[in-house]
Amino acid sequence: MFQQFESKWSSKYPREVQSWANELDVLLTFMDYPSSIRSVIYTTNAIKRTIKEIRKRLKPMNSLNSLEAAEKIVYLTIQDFNEKWAERKLRGFAEAQEALQRMFEERYH
Repeated sequence: MFQQFESKWSSKYPREVQSWANELDVLLTFMDYPSSIRSVIYTTNAIKRTIKEIRKRLKPMNSLNSLEAAEKIVYLTIQDFNEKWAERKLRGFAEAQEALQRMFEERYH
């Protein structure tokens, strides 16, 4: 599929396509994982949600006394998310548990 992509777009975006070609094995690492969890791995939804929540909490505070005050708000927001997400079960991971265990053992044992 990459070869089709490359032939279609390399004349219009040669640097970008070459960059992808050079790092294709790294870019497609998520394909080594079970299909049930791939979307969780490659999505940026959690990152976007976290940034949105930080902005939401900082915006009402028109001005903060110091950089440390802003850092504290960010830290506390992240801590709150960590507590909420610690109990959360991500979709697809139950089905992928065996495959992930095998992958872990192959890599680290």
